[in-house]
Amino acid sequence: MKKLIALLFVALLLWGFVWVNNKWIVTTEYTIQSEKLPDAFAGKRIVQVSDLHNTEFGNEQKSLVSKVKAANPDVIFITGDLIDSNHYDLGRSLAAVDGLVEMSEVYYVIGNHEVSSNRLDDEIIPALEERGVEVLRNRSVMWEEDGESVRIGGIDDPLMDVFFNEEEFTRNSITEAGLGEEFTLLLAHRPEQLEVYASEGVDAVFAGHAHGGQIRIPGLGGLIAPGQGWFPDMTEGVFESGDTQLILSRGLGNSGFPLRIFNLPEVVVVTLEKE
Repeated sequence: MKKLIALLFVALLLWGFVWVNNKWIVTTEYTIQSEKLPDAFAGKRIVQVSDLHNTEFGNEQKSLVSKVKAANPDVIFITGDLIDSNHYDLGRSLAAVDGLVEMSEVYYVIGNHEVSSNRLDDEIIPALEERGVEVLRNRSVMWEEDGESVRIGGIDDPLMDVFFNEEEFTRNSITEAGLGEEFTLLLAHRPEQLEVYASEGVDAVFAGHAHGGQIRIPGLGGLIAPGQGWFPDMTEGVFESGDTQLILSRGLGNSGFPLRIFNLPEVVVVTLEKE
């Protein structure tokens, strides 16, 4: 009986550990400073949601929606992999979108899983547009405030064209988006193209894809990330190249390996400041 109780206790601890690592959403806050930022946008808050992979966070995604609402967003960015191509459940992901569009304008770019699902144009994009989401596919729009504006752009995932190398595809996509000279916020799923974003003069990039390294080793960082392999350099945080800043979310869900370990699901909040 004592051994059985001990085994049950250990099983309960393991279950709790796994649940917290995969369902306990945390909010991480960063600040972007730039002298190019128009005065009207100082203090504006951007909430980034990335790599949901149709993971469920409470009934009708209430835990996720509540976490975003608590951040008081001025705009919301969804940076790809809203669904998982291996376990496709668009309805579960749309439950989160339904909550997000009630708070602010929502901007979205596709990730590699939307592409590989083969449901992008006939299901995913129409469902998002019906809900009022601004889908940015190699294009940009203006965010206006008190007579001033910044540009919000978004580019497709390189998986859209396997005949281009990723760098060339990314560069062509940025050109097609027509970013201009204004202070620019770019939604782009892949962080490993930072040098391309910098060479194209983008001010701030919002990316995901790396899943925080999936399994994080305390004191060392992430173990593996798509597009970067083992012990990746870019898994979370803010990275800089020249005048370009890249904000990298650890994301919310999983693909491939089913668990996050020492890698809590994350909602990112970025506050814009005038330098």
